[in-house]
Amino acid sequence: MHALPHLSLVDWLALAVYFACWIGYGWYSEHSRWRHDGLIGQSHEYRLQWAYRLLERDVRVMDSTLIGNLMTSVSFYANTTIYIIAGLIAALGAADKLVTVAADLPFGRLGSQHLLEMKLILLLGSFVFAYFKFTWSLRQFNMLSILVGAAPQGGADTPAIAAYAQRLAGTNSLAGDDFNRGIRAYYFSLAATGWLLNPLLLAAFSLVVLVVLYRRDYCSPLQKTLRLDAP
Repeated sequence: MHALPHLSLVDWLALAVYFACWIGYGWYSEHSRWRHDGLIGQSHEYRLQWAYRLLERDVRVMDSTLIGNLMTSVSFYANTTIYIIAGLIAALGAADKLVTVAADLPFGRLGSQHLLEMKLILLLGSFVFAYFKFTWSLRQFNMLSILVGAAPQGGADTPAIAAYAQRLAGTNSLAGDDFNRGIRAYYFSLAATGWLLNPLLLAAFSLVVLVVLYRRDYCSPLQKTLRLDAP
């Protein structure tokens, strides 16, 4: 609260751009009518196909291996995020020293100690959000493993098999969506580092991240390749 009076109009506008880009793109890619055109929407169709193929197989070692690979990726990001959070907490404890050191640098304009602490808290909050998403994704992948272990065997023409395939694909998509939200938090956390130097950089980096995310989800070669073969 002590840092709020130190925020200028430019700081508030930059923060508004930052959160508008993050929240706005999350809504656009997950809840708008265009969500099915992106990688998130298209990947669900392939997860559903995977679920049907899984239920047709008698031996599911390959499926267990694939889920294990997904869980390994999520675990890597969750573990990495813990170290980043620890580093930011340490930086908060030495904020006064950081201000003194940065003052001697040609680009060092971190502002007052209270303002620097608020900038670090923005970074810390972004990575804490990412950590919660990664750990929840991991728990959902664990549940997916249980569902695979309990899965019956049969073709898609059976109503019970079709319902179970939807359950498998839905759980897989929920876990994947939370992993995507964690990755998105990483992107915008990188944008938040611009505020350490200048609030205009915070707004500029947020817009750059927004463009990068949109291009990768809706205009990338991968998206076009998946769309060509999409059911």
